[in-house]
Amino acid sequence: MPTAKLVAALITILLSIVRVVPAQTYSVLHSFTGEHDGSHPLSGLVMDRAGNLYGTTSTGGNMQGVCGEVGGCGTVFRLSLKNGGWIFTTLYAFQGDYDGQTPQAPLTIGPDGALYGTTVYGGADSCTIGYGCGTVFKVTPPASFCGTAMCGWKETVLFRFPEGIDGISTPYGGVVFDEAGNLYGASFGGGIGICSYACGTIYELIPSGNGHWGLTPLYEFTGGADGASPMSTLLRDSRGNLYGTAYAGGFNQYGTVFELSPSGQNWTFKLLHEFQGESDGQFPMTALVMDAAGNLYGDNTDGGPNGGGVVFQLSPFGNGWSFQVVDSPTGGVTGPVNLDNVGNVYGTTGGGGSSNEGQVFKLAKNGNSWLEQNLHSFNGADGATPYSGVIFDSAGRLYGTTDWGGGNQVGVVWEIAP
Repeated sequence: MPTAKLVAALITILLSIVRVVPAQTYSVLHSFTGEHDGSHPLSGLVMDRAGNLYGTTSTGGNMQGVCGEVGGCGTVFRLSLKNGGWIFTTLYAFQGDYDGQTPQAPLTIGPDGALYGTTVYGGADSCTIGYGCGTVFKVTPPASFCGTAMCGWKETVLFRFPEGIDGISTPYGGVVFDEAGNLYGASFGGGIGICSYACGTIYELIPSGNGHWGLTPLYEFTGGADGASPMSTLLRDSRGNLYGTAYAGGFNQYGTVFELSPSGQNWTFKLLHEFQGESDGQFPMTALVMDAAGNLYGDNTDGGPNGGGVVFQLSPFGNGWSFQVVDSPTGGVTGPVNLDNVGNVYGTTGGGGSSNEGQVFKLAKNGNSWLEQNLHSFNGADGATPYSGVIFDSAGRLYGTTDWGGGNQVGVVWEIAP
């Protein structure tokens, strides 16, 4: 029989555990209808200084002409917090012609306050890949004040990707800025190499001052040890180095992690890791993130101990990089990982959770290991199959999207409050 003192001590311990594990409150901020507001958001969100959320949907929006044939060409949207509620606004609906079609990457808020992004298709009408080889675009607010929530923003195409083995095509990843206002990105196709549509490139877009942008290929993948078919948004550090992942290529054709460093007028390519498959996963598709110590974190979508990819860490070590598998979450990693200000790692899985509809997870460092915590299990009604990553606000709230689920089963925008 436990003594009264022992029972009291156990109760005190349990209560202390409850206090240090805060409750998580999950909310659906918007459930997409598949009509003017869009459907199937594949990308994550970005937040401006005022706390507004911006994102894209891959389909929905305009349902006329070419767009009607593919379920809509996608939208750019905003969620604004007002009087304790969130107001959803469709900022732009793609027309599927020269303006682009099917945005899948997260937006970037430029130094001018405009939204910058890419579409996988659309643009040049001579491209045989889908309905065009893709675009880089920006969306800007109306020049004059508008008193309604339905004011359309202006979309401007900065670059239309050309067709051909020497051209650059199909940008699945987004774009990032440097201090001079130039943009950097990766294309799935184009360049050189042995791949079906060539093996992809890293490119730079430079504004000419008259509204036009010139494109310069910085690196062309060969499909060999360097990798092939990059699909992620690049990460740029304070020294101007670019980091990313290639979906395929490498010794086992399971993908790679790379660094591209400026060297005078040229760029130097460095291979950081080649994936092996079963032990460390394969086929990375998402962007990397860097902590204050210069360590890189990322994930891949297949292979690994549990067959659904891994979350990994790459740390500078001498003249090279040391690779470590952080975790292999059940359900299959889908979205890019992100870090909070104390180094915890957050991400999403496409399956798993209590309803096998996906989950939001947190990885907390515990000595030399990592502890996985399920922050939310999607049940279909509140979302399903998230492909987006997680972003934070200053109060520690988490935000993201799901590709499926919600009231119309075409995706939601969600919030998790501590």
